[in-house]
Amino acid sequence: MKYLFNIIIALLLTTMVSAQDKASTNKAIREANVGGYMITRVDKVDTTFNAGYSMYAAAFPLVKEYPGKSFQSGLFGSWMFPQNNGPLAKKDFYTDVEGGLGWWNDTEYATATPKFIMGGVQLNFEGWANGPGAGQGRDWSNDKGKYGAAQLSPWLLWPPDGLNLKQGTCGELFGSGYLPLPLTEPKSTTAGADVPTGNQCWTLFINSANFKGPVAFFTPYFWSRATVEDPKLSGMFLDQRPTQSNKAFQMETQHIRSAEATDSKGQVYVRIATTQYPLGADGNSDLLHRLMVYKKTALWDKVEAWFKGGAPADGNIDLAGATMQKFQKGVRSNWSLYADHIPKNKRALLNITSYMDANVTDSATLRVRWAGELITTRKTNNGSLVTLPEYYKLVKEGNDTIGKWMAVSPKEVPAETGLQKVTFNNTEPRTPVAYVTPDDKGSSWKTPGPAAGPFKVKLGDGSTLTYYWYRFADQPALLNADMTKAEREEMQRRVELLHRNWTKDREYLPKPLIGKLAEIDPALLVTPPKGMEIGYVPIVTQQGLK
Repeated sequence: MKYLFNIIIALLLTTMVSAQDKASTNKAIREANVGGYMITRVDKVDTTFNAGYSMYAAAFPLVKEYPGKSFQSGLFGSWMFPQNNGPLAKKDFYTDVEGGLGWWNDTEYATATPKFIMGGVQLNFEGWANGPGAGQGRDWSNDKGKYGAAQLSPWLLWPPDGLNLKQGTCGELFGSGYLPLPLTEPKSTTAGADVPTGNQCWTLFINSANFKGPVAFFTPYFWSRATVEDPKLSGMFLDQRPTQSNKAFQMETQHIRSAEATDSKGQVYVRIATTQYPLGADGNSDLLHRLMVYKKTALWDKVEAWFKGGAPADGNIDLAGATMQKFQKGVRSNWSLYADHIPKNKRALLNITSYMDANVTDSATLRVRWAGELITTRKTNNGSLVTLPEYYKLVKEGNDTIGKWMAVSPKEVPAETGLQKVTFNNTEPRTPVAYVTPDDKGSSWKTPGPAAGPFKVKLGDGSTLTYYWYRFADQPALLNADMTKAEREEMQRRVELLHRNWTKDREYLPKPLIGKLAEIDPALLVTPPKGMEIGYVPIVTQQGLK
């Protein structure tokens, strides 16, 4: 009996020590994140190039494995603001288009392969539109921008979780841009108020390996609805205003999971989730390419004349009304480590420039070369990737009270920190929240309702889409766009002209000068049912796991 009692005591002591060790380790390792911007330098262009832009961004898995919903980062993109003067200079006025390739906290079906969103932002983030039927939140009683984008293409599905690229995409270039189309006429009143709405339908154009052309557009009312409550802002939004000609082209990163620990000597170390960039055959990473900006003469003028009875516009952008915004040498990074225990004014920078050389950039391509013994490379089935250093130590010199995070070898990090045992796997496994649109008979989704469906298709991210075919003018976004039936029918006429003439296999955006184009998930490419080839569009009503 005494022998059994001693065994029990020993087991209890062992368990207590193990628990204490675990608690000590958990206390020593602090959760953190790496975030910041990689900032390009580009030459200024004339302010008359104020009718949109296009670009080619490298699409690749920024982290080796998707680590969960705390991860949020874009790849290289831009912010398209209206030209600002007068009230637009106020600090409390924010509205733009800022979507692109990336991963977001509200992405439900995320993978290591990025997705694309439209990212239109209403006044001060009152709502946003990420694509047809996609916006802020899931509550349809307050649309919060979810009706802000309308489907234009009859050949491409738009998932509310974001436009999927082909799984495994690794460094290929994804072409995208926004140009205005005169799909509507200007209005003198908006939602019964004595404020106007313009007719600039900012349209997303895509250039990929398996789809080319216009996809969707922001309805003018998406922007102007804010003026109903505040008429002083009338005429200040993108439904009427030209865009800023000189934009920021940057990579915005908010949350790359990290872990911080301090050794017994007081030295602080950090480990970040495995972060990577595409690697070309020449040893460089081509990240952003052929930034183009446009005047209205590049596309708008020809389309406007066509809609008024003139000759058909072929959809090709007239380069006489365009110019390339040239890159300068170098790229700046302000990636830093932040966490709850780090004061805002004490966030130290990661010394990325110690192993990143952007002097290989040329006027058309933002290009970087990675160097140093801490840089590693690996091959995938779709291309090669360069892996950035994972470990850093905080170095302070002289009177510097903040310091810098300097990359170090894993061997230089003491085992006592426990950082070598940290993993950044997806620690937040859960059932994704399905996207479900209103189903009541009186909703704009059911009255007048679809012309065909339902149809289903499974995507590379594991989700399944349910979609219907709607007559273009009867899609929910347009029924919620402050348009009369006559106005929608005129829009229907114009779009039928586009459907007949602007097919998905023709060129629209200026071609890339280098590289290979990325592919959209092939499951998203659709063919209209017989009799619905012209004037009908596919609208996704649900996205879920079956």
